[in-house]
Amino acid sequence: MKVHLVLNGRVIAATLADNDTAREFIAMLPMTITMHDMFRREKFGPLPKAISAKGTSTQSYEVGDMICWSPGPDLTIFHGHDGQAISGAIQVLGRIDAGIEAFREPGPIEVRIELAGEKSEGDDRGPPRAIQVCGRDRSSLHWCSTRRLEPARMSLGRRP
Repeated sequence: MKVHLVLNGRVIAATLADNDTAREFIAMLPMTITMHDMFRREKFGPLPKAISAKGTSTQSYEVGDMICWSPGPDLTIFHGHDGQAISGAIQVLGRIDAGIEAFREPGPIEVRIELAGEKSEGDDRGPPRAIQVCGRDRSSLHWCSTRRLEPARMSLGRRP
């Protein structure tokens, strides 16, 4: 199942795992949470309600993992790795498909999470006005540029 995380004008796609924990998470969507920095490796934010801890737990993670930390209950997205194991058990909800660098921005961020392909109630954003294009150059430096989208100009009538 695909979800979209909307933050700072960007839409980040993620793929959820096929497990009971992810299904409980999906039942809470759409939601908006404020996520905060922790240990320069993750962003975390409170879930609206607890998710049962009956699924498979682990103490390891990979960059891009979306996890549930049930004592919170918190959603955590790992954007870095410091080599440390997690104290306490975590349950993997899914993975960010691309764009994990958006979560490396310092400070709190507001994230709207919704099922992919569904327009949320009250969503009046309309068509996108800009897109962010990211990549790496030959020296492996990461770059991003924002490109403004202009409405297509259409002419009606005869051609000159």
